[in-house]
Amino acid sequence: MKKIALLLCMMLSVQGFAQNQDEPATAILDELKATFDGFSSVEMEFTLEIEIPEQGMETQKGSIIQSGKKYKIDLDDQSIYCNGEIVWVHLKSNKEVQINDFDEDMGGEMMSPKDLLNVYESGEYEYALMNEERQDGVKVQQIEFKPTDKDSEYSKMRLSVLKGKKRIQQVKVFGKDGTRFTMKVHKTLPNKEYSISTFEFDKSKFPEVYIEDLRL
Repeated sequence: MKKIALLLCMMLSVQGFAQNQDEPATAILDELKATFDGFSSVEMEFTLEIEIPEQGMETQKGSIIQSGKKYKIDLDDQSIYCNGEIVWVHLKSNKEVQINDFDEDMGGEMMSPKDLLNVYESGEYEYALMNEERQDGVKVQQIEFKPTDKDSEYSKMRLSVLKGKKRIQQVKVFGKDGTRFTMKVHKTLPNKEYSISTFEFDKSKFPEVYIEDLRL
C-alpha cells in the first residue's frame, strides 16, 4: 500500500520537490504545482498496473478525490476514507474496516496523499528531465527521480507530464525487488464540490463488515 499511496500523492500535489535540481524539470514541476495549488479539489480516475516478479501483472481501476485534508481512495480491493480527523481503511475481500485517527505527523500510508509528498522537502530525491516520447498516442515529457538514500526500497520513479498541458499522464515506481507500479491517469476533474459524507465510511452500506477501531 505504501507504493500505491506514493503514486497517488505524486499525482495529487506536485509540490515540495527538492530544489537546486535540473532546471528544465523544475520549470515543469513549478507549472504543475501552480496548477494544482489553484484547485479547491481534484478528482482523478486511473488504471493501476502492478507487476510482481514471477506473478505476472495485475490491473485495477481506481479513483481518488482530495479536498484539503479530506480524501477518498477507491481501488478494486480496498477503499480509504479520510475526513481530516478519522481514517477508515475498507479491506473489501476481508470484509473488514480499520479505523485510525488522522495524524499529520504520522508516518506511513495513513498520512494523506498530500502530506506524504513532504518527503521531497528533505531533498531525499534527485530529479532530471529525461526523454520526450509518445504514450497512448500523446507526447509526454518524463521526469525521473532517484533516491539519494542507498537503502531506499525504490530504485527510481518516473513522472510523465502531458507536454504543454500541465497535466500528469502517468506515474511509475520501480522497486529494487523488481516490482513495478504504473498509474495511468485517464481523467482529471478539478474544483468540484463534495459533501463531507464522501470522505466518511458509511457502515449502513456495508452491514456485513467487521470494524476494528484502532484509535487510542
